[in-house]
Amino acid sequence: MKNILVVEDDPFTIDFYRFIFKKAGFNALIMEDGDKVVNTLNETAIHLIIMDINLKNTYLYGEKIDGIKLSKAIKSNDSISHIPILLVTAYTPGIKGENFCEACQAEDFITKPILDFNFLIEKVNSLIENNGQK
Repeated sequence: MKNILVVEDDPFTIDFYRFIFKKAGFNALIMEDGDKVVNTLNETAIHLIIMDINLKNTYLYGEKIDGIKLSKAIKSNDSISHIPILLVTAYTPGIKGENFCEACQAEDFITKPILDFNFLIEKVNSLIENNGQK
């Protein structure tokens, strides 16, 4: 079973991910604590990270951070930088010149609300396969 680490702070969205990924045969580890995220990435075989950009209660090393800063921290750590990141945002990348994937070195993004569950699972499978973690 493939492990997906989901960084999310919204209870409704957490329930959504638990349901969808269990049904699709993935083990979803869901958390919002930045320190716990980094520790889990270093201690557990994670195949994909799904990262919400707008995190309200997430801290890393005592500093309040959002999904972009946490993604940058992950990608700057050589031991875990190979794990693909799928950003999830309610904002459309490209508005006001922002490019979320480029800003934090994420592999891809998907916008909320997620209405096509099959598209999400296809994107997850594609990112895992393209990373060679079958």
